[in-house]
Amino acid sequence: MGITVDVAYKSLNKYTEILCGDKVEILQTEDSNIMILADGMGSGVKANILSTLTSKILGTMFLNGATLEECVETISETLPICQVRQVAYSTFSILQVYHNGDAYLVEYDNPGCIFIRDGKLMEIPQNIREIQGKKINEYRFKVQKGDALILMSDGTIHAGVGELLNFGWLWKDIAEYAVRQYALTISAVRLAAAISRACDELYQFRPGDDTTVACMRIIDSKPVHLMTGPAKNPEDDGRMVQDFMSDPNAKTIVCGGTSATIVSRVLKKKLNVSLDYVDPEIPPIAYMDGVDLVTEGVLTLNRVVHLLRRYVKNETVSEEFFLELDKPNGASMVAKVLIEDCTEVHLYVGKAINSAYQNPGLPFDLGIRQNLVEQLKSVIEEMGKKVTVSYY
Repeated sequence: MGITVDVAYKSLNKYTEILCGDKVEILQTEDSNIMILADGMGSGVKANILSTLTSKILGTMFLNGATLEECVETISETLPICQVRQVAYSTFSILQVYHNGDAYLVEYDNPGCIFIRDGKLMEIPQNIREIQGKKINEYRFKVQKGDALILMSDGTIHAGVGELLNFGWLWKDIAEYAVRQYALTISAVRLAAAISRACDELYQFRPGDDTTVACMRIIDSKPVHLMTGPAKNPEDDGRMVQDFMSDPNAKTIVCGGTSATIVSRVLKKKLNVSLDYVDPEIPPIAYMDGVDLVTEGVLTLNRVVHLLRRYVKNETVSEEFFLELDKPNGASMVAKVLIEDCTEVHLYVGKAINSAYQNPGLPFDLGIRQNLVEQLKSVIEEMGKKVTVSYY
C-alpha cells in the first residue's frame, strides 16, 4: 500500500505566556503527508500570529502546488512588521513524505531535523539555496518503514541555558537522547512527549522560550474498525457484522452491549464479560474470540471523546495523560488504540434507537449515540487520521 506515517507534536509555552509562539500544521494530500513547524519571532501573541500566518501560508500554498520560491516570497511580503524590532520574521521547517517513499525537507533557521533509521542517527547533508535573501536548506531523500524524523523549534537547544547547562542542550545531545527514546517508544506521540518532557525538566518547568517537538514515524498501515449500535433493521445485522469484520488486517473494536451480543450471535463466538470494575465510572470490558476489544457503549465513547480532545489540545498531553491512557479501563484502551495504534478509522454505526437513553419518538440524528459518533469522527480527523462512517 506504500508509506504510512504516524505524526504527533508537543509544545511548551514560554513561562507565563498563554499562547505558544510555535505553530505546527499537519496536512494530507492524495499522495503525501506534510508537517510544517513555524517559530514566530519573540513570544506570546506576536509570535503566535507570525508562526500561525507562516504555517498557514506554507500549508495552503504547498497543497496548491506552489514552488518553494513562491512560498518564501509570499511569506516575506505578508508577515506584519514588528514595531519594536522593525522586521517580520518567522523560522520554519517543512517535511513532506510521499506514499511512494520520497521525502522532501526544507529548513530555514530552525534546529536541524533529526533523522533516525534502524536505531542510528542519519546525516542530513547541507544543500543551501538563497531565496529572497534567506539561506534555506533543501534535501530530497527516501524513507523506509521504521524511520523517525523529528523537527524542533530553537526552544529545545536553549533548554537549561545558564542554569542546569552552560550552553543549553546541544543538538547532538538531543539527537542522542532521541535515538535512545526511539528504541523505547512505539508511537510518534510518545517520542515527541519524551523529548519535550526532557526540555521541560532542563528548564526546571519554567520554559525560557516556546519549545516544540514534532515527530513523524514511518509505519505500516494500521486500520481500525469500530462498531457501535444495532442496525435499524434487524435483518441488516449480518451484513453490518460482515462489513465490520471484512479486513483481516484491521483492529476490531465493539462499543455497546447490544452490539456485542449481535456480533457474538452472528460470528457464533462466546461473549465473556469481565467482572473487574477498574474504574467506577466506566463499565467493564468483555472478551470475544476474533474481536480485539469489546466495551460498553455511550459512557465509554463519551470518555473516549474526552480523552481524544485532551490529546488534540496538546498542552494537556503530560505524563499524567499517558498514565491515564495506560489504564486498563475500556475508554482508555479504545483511546490508546486510536491515538497510538491507528492510521485510519472506519466507523460502523447502527441507527436503531435505544429507549434506555433516548426518547423513541425522536429521530436518530438527535440521539446521544449519533452525537457521540459525530464528535468522535471530528476529533479523530483533527488528529490527522482518515475517518469513514457507514450507517445501517
